[in-house]
Amino acid sequence: FNRFVSASCEPLCAHITPFFPFQHVLIPVSYLHSTTLLPSSHCPPFLLLTFFVLPHHPSPCRPNVCALQQVLGTKKKYFSTCRNWYKGSICGKKAQVIYECCPGYMKLEGMKGCPAVAPIDHVYGTLGLVKATTTQQYADMSKLREEIEGKGSFTMFAPSNDAWDELDPAIRSALVSNVNIELYNALHFHMVNRRLLTKDLKDGMTETSMYNELGLYINHYPNGVVTVNCARIIHGNQVATNGVVHVVDRVITSVSNNIKEVLDVNDELSSFNAAALASGMMDKLDRPGHFTLFAPTNEAFDKLSPGYLERIMGNKAVIAALVNYHLLNSVQCSEAIMAGSVYETAEGSTIEIGCDGDSVTVNGIKMVLKKDIVATNGVIHLIDQVLIPDSAKEVTELMGTSQSTFSDMVSELGLAAAMGPKTEYTLLAPLNTAFTSESAISMDQNLLRIILENHILKLKVTLSELYNGQLLETLAGKLLRVFIYRTAVCIENSCMVRGSKEGSNGALHLMRSLITPAKKTMYELLIADGRFKIFLSLMETAGLTDLLKEGGSYTIFAPTDDAFDGLTREDLDVLKRDITTLRTILLYHFSNGIFINGGLEVGVTNLLKTLQGKNLQVNNSIHVNSVDVPGSDLMATNGVIHVVKNVLYPADLPVGRQDLLVLLKKLIRYIQIKVEKKKTGVTWEGPSLTLLR
Repeated sequence: FNRFVSASCEPLCAHITPFFPFQHVLIPVSYLHSTTLLPSSHCPPFLLLTFFVLPHHPSPCRPNVCALQQVLGTKKKYFSTCRNWYKGSICGKKAQVIYECCPGYMKLEGMKGCPAVAPIDHVYGTLGLVKATTTQQYADMSKLREEIEGKGSFTMFAPSNDAWDELDPAIRSALVSNVNIELYNALHFHMVNRRLLTKDLKDGMTETSMYNELGLYINHYPNGVVTVNCARIIHGNQVATNGVVHVVDRVITSVSNNIKEVLDVNDELSSFNAAALASGMMDKLDRPGHFTLFAPTNEAFDKLSPGYLERIMGNKAVIAALVNYHLLNSVQCSEAIMAGSVYETAEGSTIEIGCDGDSVTVNGIKMVLKKDIVATNGVIHLIDQVLIPDSAKEVTELMGTSQSTFSDMVSELGLAAAMGPKTEYTLLAPLNTAFTSESAISMDQNLLRIILENHILKLKVTLSELYNGQLLETLAGKLLRVFIYRTAVCIENSCMVRGSKEGSNGALHLMRSLITPAKKTMYELLIADGRFKIFLSLMETAGLTDLLKEGGSYTIFAPTDDAFDGLTREDLDVLKRDITTLRTILLYHFSNGIFINGGLEVGVTNLLKTLQGKNLQVNNSIHVNSVDVPGSDLMATNGVIHVVKNVLYPADLPVGRQDLLVLLKKLIRYIQIKVEKKKTGVTWEGPSLTLLR
């Protein structure tokens, strides 16, 4: 209960999520105050607390019971208490779980769990207790036994029996053939002359071993894994009378070189070494730190497209981006990776590091050839592919399969060749679905070229640099307008989809549809369309035609002639005679600013303030005041037109004349219009129209 109650009422609700079947309980806040669990201010009189009710299963969690989880198909083993679980799946593989008494505890007949405590032993005896019998045997052979049975306080990172079996036979033979020196020194390298429990092993700390004061490099990960020189503690905190034993999954080897020095002496990494030198990154790798380097082998560089490496080697910024994309500013030992996680690289973008059984994956691909080459300032993993970030690609190389139609057209018409690496561009790449119509694919080549050029900007503009009202010049010489909405960024009639990228010489933005630059004013569009004769006539009578002709940024919901169906000429004359009412109705169809369909927020009602003063309620269907909008996003140089099938009228605005009421009831069918009567007769009280010219 204490875990969920925080310093205020609001966070309490935020922390409780019903993942399981649950029950609700009302608890008086006064009780919580009395127990000092909640402050006395800003709290409701009752809190609705949720208690999870888990399905009933027999629990293996008995006193002092430990679980051994072995990943099926591998030799990976994970010991844990019942409080520390890996959910039965590790690196995407099912783990078989076996329950046993924790070291130092025993079963008693007729009692649950392992309630009996075995006598504590010295470090040497504890090695047998945790089944590190090979290490125990080698301690005996090397004359280390007397030391770890005697006085002192030691921490021993004891390799498991499997760890010794997996050691290179030549190395193991060399150790066993010289037990008094080599084996003795090797075991001393696994020891620290003070007691350190896993809680004392902090991430990034270096402990001095008992052999030549060489360092042991500790990493303690958020998932609970603790490594020593990338050897994982698989069974920790086995307390002894003179110290503590931690069983590790491999024999720990000494470390003396930093990452730069490893690159210098490894012939297999000469290509990456040359790239790192050209990038200026070697100084960083020569300094103390905590790094992970995914180093491509020479064969990995041989797989690159011909000429790529030569092209980027002359550009220090690009080669630096490439090299830094292989570097993490944290130590990620392979044994600490239990599922996919995203990490930021030194280049600034992210990669996903995961695992599949015994294999480490990078961005979902098994490419790690050799794991855990430990250095004094980090760890190196050898990979068989060169990782290329977007920042090391030209802008035309950023396009993916979802923009392949646009990419192919740009190449076929020679536009890609014209975009050299030394000039910056921005591609506004429509998705393939934008080219589904036959007319778009089979149109005249010159016209198609102009359309494509209107999707290429003459400069690099990233997503973070765009702002509302910005004008962007295309290769075709057109100016495109930028519209920024709460949940969308749009250019003219087309809105972006997630996936913008930055390359070495430009940026890429994915567009939902083809961009159509505006050529005509709203007045010219309405005249040319032919469906808005009555609306235009009323605008002229009201003296509002200039709104459609002059510069500005308006959104108009234009009713078609069908919206006035049923009105006689006499009815229209009645409407035209009352200029104030006519202006009120017409200005209710206008909003300041350009609002296109894709910019409207989904699942909510968007309120647009009209020039008349009242709000329109718009959703992204588009419906406005519950009226269907059959046509949208007719882009004009001074705004955007949305077509409506009904005349709009403010629902809460009364009508002051009986003849006008009769007319509006014919015209507007979706709201209840009221007549406001005063003692002096039927009068109209309209809003002050301060926006009229």
